[in-house]
Amino acid sequence: MALPEDPEFIATTDGRVPGRRGRATRQRLLECTAELLVATPWRSIKVIDIARRAGTSPAAFYQYFENVEAAITVLAEELVEGVGVLADLVDGDWSDGASWTTAVAVVEGFMEYWETNRAVFRVVELTTVEGDLRFQGLRVRALNAVTVTLARVIATAGDGSGSPTGADPMAAAGTLIAMLTQVAGHRYGFEFWGIRTASLVDSQARLLHWAVTGRPAPDGASVAGAESPRPRTGPVVGGGAAAARSAQVKAASSRAKAIRSKKK
Repeated sequence: MALPEDPEFIATTDGRVPGRRGRATRQRLLECTAELLVATPWRSIKVIDIARRAGTSPAAFYQYFENVEAAITVLAEELVEGVGVLADLVDGDWSDGASWTTAVAVVEGFMEYWETNRAVFRVVELTTVEGDLRFQGLRVRALNAVTVTLARVIATAGDGSGSPTGADPMAAAGTLIAMLTQVAGHRYGFEFWGIRTASLVDSQARLLHWAVTGRPAPDGASVAGAESPRPRTGPVVGGGAAAARSAQVKAASSRAKAIRSKKK
């Protein structure tokens, strides 16, 4: 089955099928939309902002998208298509000798996937909470394949006595996927309080491993960098990942300002 980004599935707003140059322009417009989302609230992004960043005109934008929301919807659709990589990680080797490695790989995979697509996920999460059925449907589709795969793994892994998380594999899988997505989405909030990403990965991997196999993590198992810090009662400003993210947002904002200045 062809993917949505195959030429036969791409059409301009008036129904024409664009050539190679047209597809390249469309892709550049999508990339610029994603770049602007990093440091700009999506409702503040204008078509002219995207067109300028892409080095083209608003008229060119409207050849491929009706409005900014339509471009963001395409980006969200691409997330749905790409989420299969997470399902593949979940469907890994959960045998005694490999289960801990698999659990860590699943958690790290969620962290990486959310980080790569954070700007678009932020829009999907916000609009879903607001009741936008289109984005809500995309979110459900993105997570459903992973949830179903994890439910099957939970139902078949372990010693046959069932998961310690309960008798319903789908309920257990849904709970675990909610944990993975929420922690990935809020990792910088945890970093602000001095909780390292490595510690988040370690904790989630232990819970996932226990839920799937019914066994605790192997003796000596840990994630590098997840050592226990001293007790803390307040925020710890300047965590590694949080500082990196702040620098990324500032850089994106500076680039956008520079582009606007050149156009004046």
